[in-house]
Amino acid sequence: MRDVSLTTPPSLAADLAWLDDPAIAPTLVTLSAGAMRVVLAPDVGGALAAYYECTADGPLHWLRPATRAAFEQRDPLRMASFPLFPYCNRIRDARFEFEGETIDLGGNDPRFAHALHGNAWRQPWRVGARTASSVELHFEHEPDASIVGDWPFRYRATQRFELIGDALRVTLSAQNLADRPMPFGMGHHPYYPRTANTLIYADVQAMWHADANVLPTHLGPHAAVDALRHGMSADAFDLDNNFANWSHEATIAWPDEHRRLTMIADAPFDHMVVFAPANDPQLCVEPVTNTTDCFNATGPRDHVGGCVLKPGEVLAAALMWTPHRG
Repeated sequence: MRDVSLTTPPSLAADLAWLDDPAIAPTLVTLSAGAMRVVLAPDVGGALAAYYECTADGPLHWLRPATRAAFEQRDPLRMASFPLFPYCNRIRDARFEFEGETIDLGGNDPRFAHALHGNAWRQPWRVGARTASSVELHFEHEPDASIVGDWPFRYRATQRFELIGDALRVTLSAQNLADRPMPFGMGHHPYYPRTANTLIYADVQAMWHADANVLPTHLGPHAAVDALRHGMSADAFDLDNNFANWSHEATIAWPDEHRRLTMIADAPFDHMVVFAPANDPQLCVEPVTNTTDCFNATGPRDHVGGCVLKPGEVLAAALMWTPHRG
């Protein structure tokens, strides 16, 4: 497949050949509505592989497309976006206390000292009901005591993807299937095309400052808070930080290309992460229900986020990306 997107580096454009690869294509789910396309990779953590528009010049990407390596290595971190269940971001030292019990997640991922992003993104998802423009993906976790650091609570998660005109709506839901309360958080981890002119707009109140391990130290002011309100360059700061009490709306803009993508998220996606590392092509603006290390954090609930689901309780919320041109 040819790609001359203004925002996709040649290395990523070449990787879009996976759309026609007979070893990969049968595992994908493609949604369409008019000129818009969404490609999903249920086998790779229920990830979103691409969200793009068919144009006369080739695909125009609204999220950074997956690489071939993402499929070869089954790596959601190289996809366009992936789901976060049953918590978002890191848990310090891969452990926390809950109702008098130490929850040890030490086997979450040996690459990381701190448990990262939950467990659903590391497992295949099942394809459920689908139409030409929508699909449901399902994941059910059954704790396994023989696996060191396995999440000890049984739960079910669902992602529903819908193309509504040009917009992409994703509804996340989870149900506690355990016979006891379960601490919980969820979100999505989208990557955006990043250029020298990319701007991020969001109304946020404060930023969680972080230590060298990207774990929160305190909530307070930062120059990025004001910069985001007026349009912050993706290159302005070296960021991997949570922002509290945002307006549930953020826009990623490419002004030189006369286009922008607006993300609107329901409550309880009351927290937003900006991952814009220095000297790095990655850019994420993530809607999440909890700040990093929320199960260990202290402070007001609206600063920390997360919740406790009672047995049988369901939590659902949606986010939507809407492209704009001109």
